[in-house]
Amino acid sequence: MFATLGSLVMASIGAYAGPAIAQFEMKTLESAPGHMEFQSQNAWSFGQPSRAFSGGAEPVYDDNSVIRQRQALEMEMGFTHYLKMRVGIEFEQERMDDPQSPADANDFATLKLDEIGTELIAILIPRDGDGFGFGTVVEFERPLESGGQMSLIMGHIFEYASGPWMFSAIPMLVHDFGGDPDEDGIKDDKWDFAYAAQVAYEFSETWTLSIEAYGTVERLGNSGERGEAALAFGDHDQHRIGPILYYTYDFGRSIRPDPRPGENGEIENSELAVGVGLLAGLNDNTPDATLKLSVEVEF
Repeated sequence: MFATLGSLVMASIGAYAGPAIAQFEMKTLESAPGHMEFQSQNAWSFGQPSRAFSGGAEPVYDDNSVIRQRQALEMEMGFTHYLKMRVGIEFEQERMDDPQSPADANDFATLKLDEIGTELIAILIPRDGDGFGFGTVVEFERPLESGGQMSLIMGHIFEYASGPWMFSAIPMLVHDFGGDPDEDGIKDDKWDFAYAAQVAYEFSETWTLSIEAYGTVERLGNSGERGEAALAFGDHDQHRIGPILYYTYDFGRSIRPDPRPGENGEIENSELAVGVGLLAGLNDNTPDATLKLSVEVEF
């Protein structure tokens, strides 16, 4: 069942493009015709990094991506055993882009609907139980804020399972593009490298403990064009790691109004999966702690 768990849709990138920060989820290779899954991915961060700024009549503030709260609602749909897609919306409470003064540099805007997105996952080597699986993911994110940059995410999904153990890794490239230039006429169409990784142990059909890591290396090489803030303060890599405990509940029946039989002709049961845990920040650019809560209903 853990292949259906997991819990990297990227944070919206505006005119001030910081590092692309994920939803802290592990995308999986599970797919089947008619398979559907509702997902709620949530995160709250604490111990935010203090914002750097330069003095003067018009202060310059660093453009690190700092998000206090995020709620994402998504629906995943399987077309075949080799292809599935997901659509979703995301609410975020981000640090203010343009503080009125240095005293407001660390203030946050209100929680708001921030972006919409869609993704496709192709399963090139399916994994049924033990063994190796491989797939690829392409994701498009569009912020709702006028003039904000869009994001294209491309990566691979690696899975390996052996008995109660599960290993997975998702390396990705994130490209920011489009949107309006900043006040200096600069549009930073950079490339970031992002990753998600997991080592999980399934104690039973109900409980699974996972160690998960998420991170971003901002700006590969000299891609894009650095704005005033990036020139003044540099780029901002972020890295997190921590334990996540998953609980799975089998409803004992399908909760779909039109249940469909599986490969064996039987109607599969619906399941609820809840994951909760704490991710520790590993450098000064990352919040000290991030609480993760995922709720997924497979039907």
